[in-house]
Amino acid sequence: MKIAVVTGANRGLGHEVVRQLAGRGYRVILTSRSDSGEEAARLLQQGGLDVSFHQLDVADSQSINECVQYLRERFGTIDVLINNAGIHYDTHQSTLTADFGIVNEAWQVNALGPWKLSKALYPLLRKGGGGRIVNVSSASGSFVESWPGTPAYAVTKAALNMLTVKLAADVRKDKILVNAVCPGWTRTDMGGADAPRDVEEGARSIVWAAELDDDGPSGGFYRDGEPLPW
Repeated sequence: MKIAVVTGANRGLGHEVVRQLAGRGYRVILTSRSDSGEEAARLLQQGGLDVSFHQLDVADSQSINECVQYLRERFGTIDVLINNAGIHYDTHQSTLTADFGIVNEAWQVNALGPWKLSKALYPLLRKGGGGRIVNVSSASGSFVESWPGTPAYAVTKAALNMLTVKLAADVRKDKILVNAVCPGWTRTDMGGADAPRDVEEGARSIVWAAELDDDGPSGGFYRDGEPLPW
């Protein structure tokens, strides 16, 4: 049985990714910064899905270390890491009005968090003989498709895209595939009620990258399985 770890999964896209992966037979560790993830995992368990909860704040190095120790002791290896946790879709500010407290928080969660966690879990992915890392990104981080506003979010997602390229090159020898995925504008707490996509559709893009064959792409940026411009 394959083991997947999903960050920021107490609600929205992350929660739906957990549901879809567990429905495909994965054993999924649902993680979130808040304890609400425990109840989210319990509800999925009641549906017969193999889901467990572990608290994880990707901006906290000690929290990362504790989660990695739990995974090492409980499972020994993992097969999939979904770096989904993200914050601050900052429509209220521009580069000239930016609150750098918000910018720093976005940097810690959206860019450094996935970097630190991927580095920390690399030995468990490698021990499993390969694996998949999926960085949940956004077209706002694309130099071609981005739009005015949301500077903290856009800049940190652009950084996440570059992390994807660099990390993919560094782990290619270990048969670990790393890709960034834009789920599209999705009806979540962050996306809002006017978004054209439901969470099921957005999550399918992410699950696609988690289930790539061994000869699948790595180091790319995708939506619905199709390449996006950087």
